[in-house]
Amino acid sequence: MKLLAIETSCDDTCAAVTDGPRVLSNVVSSQAALHEEFGGVVPEVASRHHLELVNAVVAAALTGAGTRIEEVDAIAVTRGPGLIGALLVGLSTAKALAAAHRKPLIPVDHLQGHVAANFLEPEPLEPPFLCLVASGGHTLLAGAHDHSSFETLGATLDDAAGEAFDKGARLLGLGYPGGPAIERAARDGNPEAFEFPVAMSERGLDFSYSGIKTALVYLVRDLGPERTERRRADLAASYQRTIVAQLVAKLARAARDGDWRAVALGGGVAANTELRERAASLCEELGLPLKLVPIELCTDNAAMIASAARFQGQIPYPDYLDFDAFATDRSSVRAA
Repeated sequence: MKLLAIETSCDDTCAAVTDGPRVLSNVVSSQAALHEEFGGVVPEVASRHHLELVNAVVAAALTGAGTRIEEVDAIAVTRGPGLIGALLVGLSTAKALAAAHRKPLIPVDHLQGHVAANFLEPEPLEPPFLCLVASGGHTLLAGAHDHSSFETLGATLDDAAGEAFDKGARLLGLGYPGGPAIERAARDGNPEAFEFPVAMSERGLDFSYSGIKTALVYLVRDLGPERTERRRADLAASYQRTIVAQLVAKLARAARDGDWRAVALGGGVAANTELRERAASLCEELGLPLKLVPIELCTDNAAMIASAARFQGQIPYPDYLDFDAFATDRSSVRAA
């Protein structure tokens, strides 16, 4: 099945064409530079730029795949969760294209997309596997028992890991996006220089990152501007180590408790080098394969949406015309 997919859940305007598990094109237009001065994504700015970019990005994806929209079997699109204004741009575009060409529409959950990135070539992963999804808006442990859904084993109770990176980078004056900025600064720092609290380390599979952000606020205040600047690398390294430590601790607990064929990482934070290295060490210890998708499939992209759409039901024209987007997680992909 050849699919055209559109993803606009946050600040990246994405379109892709896939043929089964093969990615024929995967176009991502990033707005990071536009949001850098604000230290995070401004929803209204993101929505307006999606409107400006989405048609050109879709055209680039079709051209890159060497195909025409008449040749695709269906159009897939992210329906949620995400920023509601941004989601509506992608959903409206997908509905218009599908209706104009009388194509079926396949609405996809964004989080299912991160899990389904592991179904793409090269070396597609087969369920059951355990997937840690960590991004700017989401942090959860997903049990993928089949291709079409996942069980939420644990999720963040407050802030996501990626959000903690973004706000930490802003406090340290490192820029946006925060994850890569902190990782660059941490290379020259001592990860044991400062001690940050690790929430919920002794129980459960849920995550919490509000405490570490608050701890950094007070530490930067106590150090003052000059000492903070002098110790920035150490602060970044210690902060990163603590965020990764909680991710790996929960991943280890879930991996030991379940009967999994493999472990996988997803979401933008999955591009973090320290997380990848520590997850690899954990999997080696447990004797489990670790699936690391290419970096371009970790961050938001439309190829992962197409991958998830392969295992979802198609909705014929005109039944999808009144479909709407949703901003928050839906129980349909969560544990009962």
